[in-house]
Amino acid sequence: MSTRYPFTAVVGMDDLRLALLLNAVSPAVGGVLVRGEKGTAKSTAVRALAELLPAVPVVAGCRFSCDPASPDLGCPDGPHGTAPGTERPARMVELPVGASEDRLVGALDIEKALADGVKAFEPGLLAAAHRGILYVDEVNLLSDHLIDHLLDAAAMGSSYVEREGVSVRHAARFLLVGTMNPEEGELRPQLLDRFGLTVEVAASREPEQRVEVVRRRLAFEDDPDAFAARWADEETALRGRITAARALLPRVTLGDAVLLQIAATCAAFEVDGMRADIVMARAATALAAWAGRTEVTSEDVRQAALLALPHRRRRSPFDAPGLDEDKLDDTLEQFRGEEPHSDPDEDPEPDGPGDGGPGGGGPGGIPPQGDGPAPESAHEDSAAPEDAPAPAEAPAPAPQRAGAGERAAVAASEPFRTKVLSVPGLGEGAAGRRSRARTDHGRTTGSVRPRGALTKLHLAATVQAAAPHQKARGRSGPGLVVRRDDLRQATREGREGNLVLFAVDASGSMAARQRMSAVKGAVLSLLLDAYQRRDKVGLVTFRGRDAEVALPPTSSVDAAAARLEKLPTGGRTPLSAGLLKAHDVLRVERLRDPSRRPLLVVVTDGRATGGGADPVALAARAARLHASEGTASVVVDCETGPVRLGLARELARELGGTAVTLDELRADSIAGLVKDVQAGQTTRRAA
Repeated sequence: MSTRYPFTAVVGMDDLRLALLLNAVSPAVGGVLVRGEKGTAKSTAVRALAELLPAVPVVAGCRFSCDPASPDLGCPDGPHGTAPGTERPARMVELPVGASEDRLVGALDIEKALADGVKAFEPGLLAAAHRGILYVDEVNLLSDHLIDHLLDAAAMGSSYVEREGVSVRHAARFLLVGTMNPEEGELRPQLLDRFGLTVEVAASREPEQRVEVVRRRLAFEDDPDAFAARWADEETALRGRITAARALLPRVTLGDAVLLQIAATCAAFEVDGMRADIVMARAATALAAWAGRTEVTSEDVRQAALLALPHRRRRSPFDAPGLDEDKLDDTLEQFRGEEPHSDPDEDPEPDGPGDGGPGGGGPGGIPPQGDGPAPESAHEDSAAPEDAPAPAEAPAPAPQRAGAGERAAVAASEPFRTKVLSVPGLGEGAAGRRSRARTDHGRTTGSVRPRGALTKLHLAATVQAAAPHQKARGRSGPGLVVRRDDLRQATREGREGNLVLFAVDASGSMAARQRMSAVKGAVLSLLLDAYQRRDKVGLVTFRGRDAEVALPPTSSVDAAAARLEKLPTGGRTPLSAGLLKAHDVLRVERLRDPSRRPLLVVVTDGRATGGGADPVALAARAARLHASEGTASVVVDCETGPVRLGLARELARELGGTAVTLDELRADSIAGLVKDVQAGQTTRRAA
């Protein structure tokens, strides 16, 4: 077994380490979501936590980690009765992004179940994570059907596997820890709310601290065992402190005044539901136990709010998580009651390292870090020095110089619910909510012979295949004699996510402030729709003499919205250059992800005034290039005024797609937009 990097050797990131330690003290807090840029040791800190957790008592031989003091009555390996108990280290189970459903929840042997009536069940990762840690790296990239299973297990504390009348249930209570890079897309609100706490991490901008990070990492890679031995005393002390805090936790009291502060804070920040109140109460209680106190204080409530509320404050996909600390302080002060008085005879700290403050050795209760530099708070890490660039968002490409004067970017109008744009035909791309596709989940449309292991049984087709052979197989009783050749795999149809590539005209003809504001509002609305339908998005803009990729295809609609907000306008209209640039982007993406079908959305008034001697002909030729490759396309016609040239609709005909006006794009306008898109594709094929 490889040596893990010690938890106490992690430099900085105090909020992250505190959030993980609070969950180690009280798993009921509900887990941690770690948001941050790549290369910030998110995974290192999470993996190191497992080494600090106390050993878990289990029933000997039970694959589902039943507690011998109170075994699960419905355990598939039970009943256990008076089975002997043993101890094993706490587990950290990693869920890969590309895991199958059977790997997550477990698999039933359908052949044995039908032929022999035996429940042969192979436990999955949810069973392995019971009473331990379930760690999901890049949790925002998980498939929807896996997220659904995680939601169910996290809500009920158990996992159900049901297929064709055969069902298995087992306990699945675990500490859910996820890491994600927001640039790669956001989480669904339902899963976001399941994480008790969230922290933002960023690499330090202090040279001394960065030097210490590199020094420790190189020392660990040179000799992992020797490096771990150097930190063994700190690890042992921290492990003992977790045990002491766990023992103290049942004695911590949550007074009415503190409960009122918690309720007032959640109400002031308008969080949905009551889960935030409960998580704050549990986190504040864990904070008190971690500090060695038996009463919760206002400072515990404040710290709990900073960890439990930011990710619940997102009102839309484009709102960044965060909390107004001035508002938080005002709310706590307004509802501040009498602070609990500490008992002079009570030891203010449990047995453990450090002295002074809630943690003794450093902010957030982290033990001192040896000879290394004092750790900064996560809040300080995330803020760059005044003379350094902000790290959170990569800057948009510098605007190119155009012949005409450039106009400053304007704000987008209010987004609206759009019509559903989809790609015609039946795809096989990643699961999503836009276009029809063959998927593992959805309505059953037929059956085929299984290739490899059977995962989705088509019962009627299996019975139909086995029925003619019952006499030849010597059937004498009521049971059906089923052989492997009879089994049929169900084929299902669901929805896939697509690559929605926006080609946005930012030329002078689009530059009128009110008009460009409406255009940006429409694109923002389509981005919101792409977020909800689990698409990848990309953004190409064209103006002046050329086109540029403002945002390569990504799962982060937040990044696309940020690029759109900064988009300036002005200059000529190189429509052909925009279409050719979009073609290059789609060509590369087809090589990277052949199964993800694209949808090209061109936002323009159709004018072509730049890019060659005959810009209109060049634009038509570029459009026919997309049509020849079967790219589904929609042209959002931005032409306004009493006299309209209809150039955007002519462009749509060359693309083999359809054109819609800004008004027609709204969901409450004319019906049948999807049919129009499909009709345009059918017409193109016929031609």
